[in-house]
Amino acid sequence: MKIYKTKSGIVIEEKDNQFFLSNDNWDSFINDDNLFQKIEKLIQSSDEVENANKIIDEEILAPVGSQELWACGVTYLRSKEGRQEESKGAGGGDFYARVYEAERPEVFFKSTPHRIVGHNGNVRIRKDSSWDVPEPELTLVVTSSGKIIGYTIGNDMSSRSIEGENPLYLPQAKTYDGCASLGPCIFVTQKPLNRDTKIFLEIKRNDSKVFEGNIGINQMKRTPEELASFVFRECSFPHGCLIMTGTGIVPGNDFTLQAEDEIKISIDHIGTLINLLK
Repeated sequence: MKIYKTKSGIVIEEKDNQFFLSNDNWDSFINDDNLFQKIEKLIQSSDEVENANKIIDEEILAPVGSQELWACGVTYLRSKEGRQEESKGAGGGDFYARVYEAERPEVFFKSTPHRIVGHNGNVRIRKDSSWDVPEPELTLVVTSSGKIIGYTIGNDMSSRSIEGENPLYLPQAKTYDGCASLGPCIFVTQKPLNRDTKIFLEIKRNDSKVFEGNIGINQMKRTPEELASFVFRECSFPHGCLIMTGTGIVPGNDFTLQAEDEIKISIDHIGTLINLLK
């Protein structure tokens, strides 16, 4: 099942295209190790909402409340290769090869909630950057106990020119206003996503497709559970957190985003996240 954060409350979409509305607090609602079972009980005692699609279309918000957004890097072979290419001139390529093979993954803080936009929101690139890409990522929804209770779609906007100049500039390349988007919903499930789940990226410019790519999450070197365990190793999250799991779709070195580009990311079972670059 899926849950949407909207201005009118939490819209629940059951698998049979039935919709229900909850006015519960978002933070306490999703920070529940038994969220799937809680939603099932709520549905049994609630009436269907007939105008749910209209609410979702007109009032949708990013599926985040007080949660921090963290991210993991170099979790796919293509990501390792891309990072090595961009940092070759700075002599930092070896760092990415080593972290790809290391026991400890690359984990970093991505964003506070106010820098995140939702479905149909406007993402940004830094004014002092000359080479920018979206990074489509499966994003984990994790409770304060460290349990993965759902998944959403994430766009980790990144400045390749800044990070490529020096790996120590990663926080500047990754964290700024409008640096991430999440949505359109949280896919709540009792089981981990199938390993054959695919991620798709499409970028349009002036209504013409300028890039497309896809990858299966079975190409991820580390499991979602492993990544979450490292994020939670020495950090507490009173409201839970969201964790981007890295990208395996990296445009070529001759590609950079431009203003008004439309970024469309789809993940099997979850849906499609669309953002405009401003």
